[in-house]
Amino acid sequence: MTTGLHPGGQPQDPRPTGNQALPRQERVDHGALHADNRTRSAVITARAAASFDPVGRSVATARSFVRDTLQGWGFADIVDDAVVLTSELVTNAVVHAGTSADVLCLRSDEGVRIEVADRYPEREIPLQATAVNMGSPDREGGRGLQLCAALAGRWGVDYSPTHKQVWFHLDLPDRPVGTRTAGPSLPADLLPLADGRVRVAVIQIDRVGAISAWNEDAEDLFGYAAEQVIGKPLTDLAAWPHTPGTSTGIVEALQLSRWEGTYGLRGASGRVTPVYASHLRVRDTGGEPSTVCLLVRDHERAVLQTPLRASATDTTTSSEGQATDPFEVFIGSPAPDDLDGLLQRTVERARDMLDGDSAFLLLATDDETELEVRASTGLPSARQRFARVPVEAGPGRYGSARMPAVHEDLTVVPGAVPLLAGTGMRSVVTVPLKVEGRLTGSLGVAAEGPFRYSNEEALRLQFAADRIALAVESARLGELERLRRGSLSFLVEASDLLAGTLDRDQTLALMAQMTVPTLATWCAVYTIADQASDPYLSYVLHEDEERIDGLKALLSKIAPPDPVPTPGARVWAAPGEAAHQAALRTSMRSLGLGAPASVTSGIGTTLATAAAVGGETVVLPLVARNRVIGMLTLGKPSDEHFRQEILELAEDLSRRAALALDNARLYSERTAISQSLQRSLLPPDLPHIDGVEVEVIYRAAGEGNEVGGDFYDLFPIRDGVYGFAIGDVCGTGPEAAAVTGLARHALRLLAREGFGGPAVLERLNSAILDEGARSRFLTLLYGELWPQEDGSAMLKVVCAGHPLPLRLRQDGTVEAAAEPQPLLGVMEDLELYEQTITLDPGDVLLCVTDGVTERREGSRMLGDDGLTDVLTTCTGLTAGAVAARIMRAVERFASDAPSDDMAILAMRVPGLHRD
Repeated sequence: MTTGLHPGGQPQDPRPTGNQALPRQERVDHGALHADNRTRSAVITARAAASFDPVGRSVATARSFVRDTLQGWGFADIVDDAVVLTSELVTNAVVHAGTSADVLCLRSDEGVRIEVADRYPEREIPLQATAVNMGSPDREGGRGLQLCAALAGRWGVDYSPTHKQVWFHLDLPDRPVGTRTAGPSLPADLLPLADGRVRVAVIQIDRVGAISAWNEDAEDLFGYAAEQVIGKPLTDLAAWPHTPGTSTGIVEALQLSRWEGTYGLRGASGRVTPVYASHLRVRDTGGEPSTVCLLVRDHERAVLQTPLRASATDTTTSSEGQATDPFEVFIGSPAPDDLDGLLQRTVERARDMLDGDSAFLLLATDDETELEVRASTGLPSARQRFARVPVEAGPGRYGSARMPAVHEDLTVVPGAVPLLAGTGMRSVVTVPLKVEGRLTGSLGVAAEGPFRYSNEEALRLQFAADRIALAVESARLGELERLRRGSLSFLVEASDLLAGTLDRDQTLALMAQMTVPTLATWCAVYTIADQASDPYLSYVLHEDEERIDGLKALLSKIAPPDPVPTPGARVWAAPGEAAHQAALRTSMRSLGLGAPASVTSGIGTTLATAAAVGGETVVLPLVARNRVIGMLTLGKPSDEHFRQEILELAEDLSRRAALALDNARLYSERTAISQSLQRSLLPPDLPHIDGVEVEVIYRAAGEGNEVGGDFYDLFPIRDGVYGFAIGDVCGTGPEAAAVTGLARHALRLLAREGFGGPAVLERLNSAILDEGARSRFLTLLYGELWPQEDGSAMLKVVCAGHPLPLRLRQDGTVEAAAEPQPLLGVMEDLELYEQTITLDPGDVLLCVTDGVTERREGSRMLGDDGLTDVLTTCTGLTAGAVAARIMRAVERFASDAPSDDMAILAMRVPGLHRD
């Protein structure tokens, strides 16, 4: 990949210039396949370009390039759309068209333009005003232009004789910075609530994300003294809401010029305090950048929140004759521009309006069968957030969701509002939120005393609910759209990562790392080897590494979830119950109420583990090829719930992960079988030969191969006589390995039957030819070794088409020790003969396969001469040292991995007294 980045100025056009033909540009209207006239009238302020090779991994590299470029430009809002579109277009180029792809990113004051060009212009050019069928969205291919039409503000296709270019333009969302407006005068009872003393924490973050300043209000709010946190990264304290597509990360937020929003900070007590923050990026006189963060408690957000004027469409006239928006009267002006902020402001206003002790707001699912808790005040919101309850009335269900309802005393109708169980609330009024007659949510206000509300309060609350229902629904749909786009980008990258490995352990690790912390606080993966096996806890991960061991120990002590193949997430209560019981026993021991605690330091660990798994835990089956191969378990910390969109995303991920895990299992099983069969083709341990040193080095080419086309053997024939062989079957891999097994076993059998060298090879030649279509020609060096009493060794060898053995004498001279003869597996009638040589004390006989002599680096080859030169430097070395030096020389000759099998057999006669 080649890249270039040029800040400012006009971009260089990457298209062909000179005498080449000008490109033909196609314009299509906003129909099935259409874009407006391509213009570059806006000033280009930055440019980034990259080229990608026509290989599958280039798609992931292109996504990373676009993501890094746009985040570096501060355009996090459109990153997900840009990544999805680029992924589709680059896939079309490098995978389907098989050409390289050029990606160009242009930044302007209007937005971002991305161009993807390939070198395959031989496509049908759509004509203007011609309906073009882009195919079904469920097809494997052809979705690139459909996505452009759905996501991009403007897009088009340009053709030239050598290139085809697809471009799209993404507009930046309107985010006025520094806008200041005055809100309306409000009665005192509608003013936002705050503590008697409002504390504003001022925290300064340096360019690397570490805390450099911490004021007294920060100490009061979070319990840390300045010296405890100075120099630590803010990410160690921040509990950041990281949900795909709904927000930027904390690192990106600290790099923006201005940012406002809600997150949490972990205090010295371990509790998370929800805060509303305003970040401002500044630089000192020396040019050093930093970020100033102002933080207040979340319910005091009105102190910092930047006013943004909302357009008033539904207006009425107040008693003073001024135009007033009923929505603004209730919600306040300006209205929060995010869904969570709008819902929180709504419940606070509703509680204050009816002088209640608590309030809550639930949003309905698409099928209107369940309600999901999204905001509350005066209630344990962390425990209730994202919890789901049915809509229909009945015992233990959320009653009267579709109509206004007043419950004067909940003790008379227990279970009417499960959300309020155990909260001490006695009376409650609830009203529906409806848009065009469809239930979209429910708003309720509760009080600790009975008989506090009547139909009059229900009418007032219903009037307010009618004013905000449309705004809430619009904000909810916007959040769902952002989540959908973020989820699509998340699944694209997850699929790419899972498809990139066939290692089982790595697949398990990827599954966990993709879910934590994006989808859950912790996760555990159970695997099932076969239908008769119980689930096994294979991998555990927590966003806090210090919690992993405690979590693993807890899960190991409880029975695993049942392997139910039913799709979807189901709640698993066992971890939370076990953690609660463990924490209770630990607390009792610490108070002296139970058995004495042997290790007091375990108290904190047990309590921390209980808090880590005390929230909602869900189990998703991992189903591949109609079999449950495991379970993916996701968990939240104490009293937290999963939102449905996250569970649906997790279900999509589990399907992809299950197939990847099963593929890894099948690959591992087949690799193990292959390696076991291959190892059976290798000879057992080499025999010890008195008076002769022997060393063998063997390297099979190809990943996962232990045996290839080259082979060797050394075996006793009878007392004082040993057979040795080194050969090379045509080809590599399992097919060649099958012939090596035939040759090695036939050699042993025939030699031990008393046949001489020529007879052994002639009969082996017949056996190879009998294999018919499976036969392969074979080069073979076979010999018999007789150690002599005088310290020498006599050898009888037959060299059938094999590289000649080399003899190294003590004086450093090297000579061939045999003559070439015909190879095996080609002709039926062979006339072979054996040659007798004698190795004197100190002599070395070196036998190699052609993978050694034919080692290449470009046009150079090691060859027989190169091997001879290396061998001349081995005088006086042991057989093991000779073989090792030859192998090092071969490996250093070329940088690429060997493409052929290699075998080296070295035999040395040290004499009567070993030197």
